[in-house]
Amino acid sequence: MTQLNAQQASFRHVIPAGEPYLFEVKKGQTLRLLDLEGNQAVDTLFYNADNPRERYDAQRTLRRQNNAYLTRGSVLYSNLGNPLLTIVDDTCGRHDTLGGACAQESNTVRYSLDKGYMHSCRDNFLCACLHDGRLQKRDIGANINFFMNVPVTPEGGLTFADGISAPGKYVELRAECNVIVLISNCPQLNNPCNGWNPTPAEVLVWN
Repeated sequence: MTQLNAQQASFRHVIPAGEPYLFEVKKGQTLRLLDLEGNQAVDTLFYNADNPRERYDAQRTLRRQNNAYLTRGSVLYSNLGNPLLTIVDDTCGRHDTLGGACAQESNTVRYSLDKGYMHSCRDNFLCACLHDGRLQKRDIGANINFFMNVPVTPEGGLTFADGISAPGKYVELRAECNVIVLISNCPQLNNPCNGWNPTPAEVLVWN
C-alpha cells in the first residue's frame, strides 16, 4: 500500500457524481484516483500533453500486458508505442478496459428508447474537450473504466456486474510523460457499474 499522505498532495479535486473533469499531470508525478463512496466507475482517457494526437491505446496496452484487466504494474501505452503512465499501486484489484463509455446510442440499444436523453460519459468527454480546446471529437477513443467490474463470460461476452470497489479504494499511476487526464465520473443509472447511484470521486497529485 502507498505511503503517500493525502495532506501532502500538491493538488486535489473532488469530481461531483456524473460530471467530467480535465487536468494535467506532469512527468514523474503520481496521480491517485480515489473511489470516495465505493462502486463508482471512473471513465478515463489519457493523452500526451505535448502532443495530444498521441493518446492511450487500449489494444496495444492489452497486448503488451497479455491481460484484459489493468492492475498494479500495468503500463498504459500510447498509439505510438510509448508508455504514458504506469500503475504503481492499486487497492481495488483490477480495472476494466473493455466495457467502453456509455453514450446516448448505447443507452438506447442496451436499455430502451426512452433512455436516449440520459446523460452519458461520451457527452461528458465531449463537453470537457470543447471547453478545453486542445481535444476534439475525433480524439475520443477506447477508454479505461477504473473501479468498474465487467467480467468476461465463458462464451466471450461481457457483463456489467456489481462493483468490486469500496469506499476509499484507489489506484495510483506514475506519469511517464506530461499527460492530459480526461475523466467522466460516470453518470450511468441503468446498470450496476455505479451501484445504481453515481457518487463523487477524487483526484490527487503528488510531485
